[in-house]
Amino acid sequence: MRVVSLVPSLTEAVALSAPGALVGVTDWCTHPPGLDAVRVGGTKNPRTDRIRSLAPDLVIANEEENREGDLAVLRAAGVEVLVTEVRAVPQAFRELARVLDACGVTARPRWLDEAEDTWSSLPRPAARLTAVVPIWRRPWMVLGRDTFAGDVLARLGVDHLYAEHPDRYPRVPLDELRALAPDVVVLPDEPYRFTADDGPEAFRGLTCALVSGRHLTWYGPSLAEAPRVLGRALRAARP
Repeated sequence: MRVVSLVPSLTEAVALSAPGALVGVTDWCTHPPGLDAVRVGGTKNPRTDRIRSLAPDLVIANEEENREGDLAVLRAAGVEVLVTEVRAVPQAFRELARVLDACGVTARPRWLDEAEDTWSSLPRPAARLTAVVPIWRRPWMVLGRDTFAGDVLARLGVDHLYAEHPDRYPRVPLDELRALAPDVVVLPDEPYRFTADDGPEAFRGLTCALVSGRHLTWYGPSLAEAPRVLGRALRAARP
């Protein structure tokens, strides 16, 4: 089986569960470290000619991360493309199982069982927090409705304030975000790389939590430790 992954979190899942299957990955595929596969460009601008030259049996994509036009080019060239949709934690487990099955993985990997057990046994949050969750600046964009990251946070007791917005990633003026006065501003390090010096200064007077984007937005092996990693970051930010 020759697989090209255009989704970083799925790259990690396939690399650990079907060693040797990956022949191509994106420039943003950082896990597992030392991955030996041809780089085929970004998630939004993959080199479809390079992908075709790898003669993959399967290309793995995601309806949110990858553009339909690029996938159509691959399909027209006779390449099989599997497109995932992940907007909630339970859906992530179903889609991961589907991807691994398509990659020829016959035995359910241990990490997937551990991750599912972790999320199914989460204790009820002692208290709930309100939040805004920027994912970009210049312009400011935040989590809106129907997102995987939003569901992750909700299961950890964090209710983001744009969960009912008509858009999934609305652009919102900074003044409006500040005026909401959420309990916490959650600043992940991807897709925009918020850091201690780039992000919190825009929300002076508000509590900011710098969190791992991989644990907030990736659906793969990182799911097993995501509640612990994110919970620790959220607790550290609170006075």
